[in-house]
Amino acid sequence: MGFRFQRRIRLAPGVRLNLSKRGLGLSVGPRGASLSVGARGVQAHGGIPGTGLAWRERLDRASPPGASADGGTTDGGGASGLEAHLADGGELALQLEIEASGEVRYRHADGTPMSRDEVRVLRRHAEPALRAELAAHCERLNADIERLGRLHEQTPSPDEQGYEARHFPEAPPAPLVLPEAAWWHRLWPPARQRHEAQNRQRRAAHGEAYRQWEWQKADFDAREFAREKREGEGVWQDPAAMEQTLAERLAEIDWPRETLVDFDLGEDARTIAVDIDLPGEEEMPDRLWRLPATRLRLSSRRLSATRQRKLYRDHVHGIAFRVLGAVFARLPRVEEARISGYRQVTDPATGGERDQYLFSAKVSRRQWEQIHFDRLDEVDPVQALAAFTLRRDMTRTGIFRDIEPFKLI
Repeated sequence: MGFRFQRRIRLAPGVRLNLSKRGLGLSVGPRGASLSVGARGVQAHGGIPGTGLAWRERLDRASPPGASADGGTTDGGGASGLEAHLADGGELALQLEIEASGEVRYRHADGTPMSRDEVRVLRRHAEPALRAELAAHCERLNADIERLGRLHEQTPSPDEQGYEARHFPEAPPAPLVLPEAAWWHRLWPPARQRHEAQNRQRRAAHGEAYRQWEWQKADFDAREFAREKREGEGVWQDPAAMEQTLAERLAEIDWPRETLVDFDLGEDARTIAVDIDLPGEEEMPDRLWRLPATRLRLSSRRLSATRQRKLYRDHVHGIAFRVLGAVFARLPRVEEARISGYRQVTDPATGGERDQYLFSAKVSRRQWEQIHFDRLDEVDPVQALAAFTLRRDMTRTGIFRDIEPFKLI
């Protein structure tokens, strides 16, 4: 029987894109979604089906079709114009679409497909740049697999408690420098009066901008002072301060997949129950990618079902490990955490969705402090959870069966 709490946090995945700022622009992604990089613009959205990698981010305004870095354009004329432009060292903004099969589709910056002749010209002149970007994209996709299975390695020690100061990120408006009057303003009163009026407007605008900055900084400092009091003192005695502090800490973590967390404190705030709505197994990558030495396309090798299940097993236990780390590092009053993880599965009896609990554990602070947080690369979160009071019915290869979770009683 599942349980839900009043405090729910949606933990969104982070966006990590490594994009070149100049030179040949390109995009990567499936049909209908791409990552576009040009000499004057960057835009990213979408992902590749089956990889589990997805993003949506507007980074800049894209260059117009055929625009070069110095603002010029290609001379048109299809492949011949492109040949002349690239032969002269010109730069080009374009899009590459990588389909689920690994095939690459070439488009101009406005989305217009390139002709076969244009593609041949582009490959002849820009193969090293194209290959470098495709290889980097391969590395990003494959690194996601490694990261999913090692989420626990960034878990803080329970000794890392307390407030960390943050400073207002915006600088004050630059000092105002008024333009001086020209010599002839003294000879022509209307021009002098207009110049003086313009300077008055500049002073007023600068003064308003500075006041706005001061108000924003004062508001930030007030919220920062409240956070300092909350994380330094409130977490020892105020349940509301404890809940807000934990929620903020969990939201700060760079989660690879969207995760939902419910939690509730016991009556004396020394016990906490945490319920985690885990990502589904279908959100895990199902293939490894590589760039062949002789072709400008990606090829993939599908992961075995056993490898996918083990990756999912490591990831969901890593999520529990990270959440426990946040609890014991940010809530020094909590002495025991009861943490459970579930996912949505199809009920064969009804065809509807139901919650399947995969694990549930009772973890005391004393037990948690036995972990060597300076050697987390040697810790297996699957085995770590087994060292606590645990309910889990799982095979060695990561096949889960239903369990009844612990309650906050």
